[in-house]
Amino acid sequence: MRIIAVTTWFPTERAPSSGAFVAKDVAAIAARPQIDSVDVLHLVPPHQDDGIRALTREGLRVRRVPMSTRSPLDILTVARSLGSLLAGADVVHTMAFSSLLPFGLNRPDAPWVHTEHWSGLTTPATLPLAARAALPLLRPLLRMPDVVTGVCEYLAGPIRSARADAPTAVVPCIVPPRQHLAPRPMRPRMPLRLVAVGGLVDRKDPLLAVDTVAELARRGVSAHLTWVGDGELREAVERRARKRKVGHRVRLAGTADAAGVSAALNAADLFFLPTRADNFCVSAAEALVHGRPVVVGATGGQGEYIRPEVGTLVDLQEASAYADAIVETERRTRHLNASDIAETIGDSFSAARVGAGYVAGYRAAAEGRRA
Repeated sequence: MRIIAVTTWFPTERAPSSGAFVAKDVAAIAARPQIDSVDVLHLVPPHQDDGIRALTREGLRVRRVPMSTRSPLDILTVARSLGSLLAGADVVHTMAFSSLLPFGLNRPDAPWVHTEHWSGLTTPATLPLAARAALPLLRPLLRMPDVVTGVCEYLAGPIRSARADAPTAVVPCIVPPRQHLAPRPMRPRMPLRLVAVGGLVDRKDPLLAVDTVAELARRGVSAHLTWVGDGELREAVERRARKRKVGHRVRLAGTADAAGVSAALNAADLFFLPTRADNFCVSAAEALVHGRPVVVGATGGQGEYIRPEVGTLVDLQEASAYADAIVETERRTRHLNASDIAETIGDSFSAARVGAGYVAGYRAAAEGRRA
């Protein structure tokens, strides 16, 4: 079976972390015994385009075609070329909502599976006004593929609403189990070591994270927060930390590779992310497979895998609510070893399971097309 994966999100030299989860999915698909080959068609946006048009990445052939999702001319040009770009595919697999745009003008002849991650479908209020206004016009694109997968039931809900009776399945993000777990530090430990992994963007609410550290300090709980990730709110976060007199308790570590994220999780007592909305919240799942308890915002699919004994979902975006949750979760999980926490997820999100889920989607798409 030859698969052509089409995506607007994929790593380039200018944006090496873009679409890292797509790259993981594609590798997991290629590893399945039923798959003969996987090629990637990267519809690369201008700000990430490094000028390379063909390459091999981790054994996969990648072809890059420039396309701005804001340019109707670019979208039309790609749509007209899809016949030749997808020639020879047994299955076409689009990944990410923006990848659907040219397919709205030119449906592929091969069975078609689409994978969705976009939080705009579940929490439209987090979108810019222009995107929010366009959403009713764009949502019907989800009806076109033979099969659509979402990363959790929380996301599958609005997808099913858009697709009526058309097949919709859940295939999660890849969060592989750890082969070797770092033991949890001696507990209780002061200062309490908190870690967050995510962009310094409004949706992750890093300003509330600073306020929470300040609230813990007000209560006499010494806590230090290391935030791994970067973004447009970096300066605002630094100002807020100085204003709340917790600048020495908040460290912005910047972006990190997988090894850096793993080291930060291993050094922490507890993972803390006051996200306003997430579809899957990969970083929380990564914390759990590292054997660390979690405190995260409640809006999203993370509630589908975070068990009460190892984490807390907070449904109120207030520093006092998160401070309560951190103190209680730390107390409640003191007796747990790292392996106790990691076992709550096990291999549920392994690459093998995710790859098998996609192969099942390919078969369903092919059967549906024949029918």
